[in-house]
Amino acid sequence: MVKKGFVRALIAGLGMAAIAGFTMVASAEGTLNVQFVPTNNDGSMEAKTGPFADYLSEKLGMDVNVTLATDYSTIVEAMASGKVDLGIMPPAAYVQARNLDAAEAILSSQLVKYDEDTEEPIEGEYTSTFKGEVLVKADSDMESLEDLKGKKIATLSPNSASGYIYPVAEMKDLGIDPLTDCTLTTVNDIPSEMTAVLNGQQDACFVFQGARYVFASKFSDYDLFKDLKVLYLTEGDIPNDAIAVQPSMDEDLKEKIKDTFLHMADDEEGKDAMSLWGHTGYGEADEAAYDTIEEYTDKAAE
Repeated sequence: MVKKGFVRALIAGLGMAAIAGFTMVASAEGTLNVQFVPTNNDGSMEAKTGPFADYLSEKLGMDVNVTLATDYSTIVEAMASGKVDLGIMPPAAYVQARNLDAAEAILSSQLVKYDEDTEEPIEGEYTSTFKGEVLVKADSDMESLEDLKGKKIATLSPNSASGYIYPVAEMKDLGIDPLTDCTLTTVNDIPSEMTAVLNGQQDACFVFQGARYVFASKFSDYDLFKDLKVLYLTEGDIPNDAIAVQPSMDEDLKEKIKDTFLHMADDEEGKDAMSLWGHTGYGEADEAAYDTIEEYTDKAAE
């Protein structure tokens, strides 16, 4: 069960870590420390950190070390402590780090746009935002967000925009407090959320739009499009991942990193790297878009 005030307490704790002040920006040893949050925990993404590090090292002309964050809060803490120079950051995690003066978005990712009716990707169309999605079993009699009252729901970390913050906030807009009116269970990744719904342990799960398409290959015993249905898409649009660096990073290095990401789609190694997060390209970061997350975060934490 997720307790009220968890998100605020976490941010306050990270603020103290930032004030305590470790600052090792890229880096006294000449090594760029990079971190990202895996979308699943089956080991497949960890195996790709080496090739990604090699790719960045070749493009930037310096040693690169790539690590996986264990969860959303870990990458915020790593940026706040100065242990990480470059983060591929989920939007809510980026906002938390930004508020600690520990991250500066130099780019925002672009994603495939999904058809809201079929949840199939729309060929040639890309977007800088996405929506949260609530999934239930296909034979469920639930038809609206209000029907989640009294149900068991699998969520991601309270620092996940689509996996917690946005659906929780929009349920509260309807007068439902998921923290008291539902039973929330935090799990490690989206495939685990889906599995919990499919096997009846949970009634619903909070994921991102297009999750059934993205993770279909991981479910050989199920057809996710037949066995799960979309109960709800969030009204609020969520900005995509931020490519964020330490604000005190050398400007020349910031530009090299920015140029590298902007040209990733130009070669196969770059495309392989982008596939780690489902990114299709990168564009200028819009800080105003990330500001909306703060409003949702405050509401979800009330």
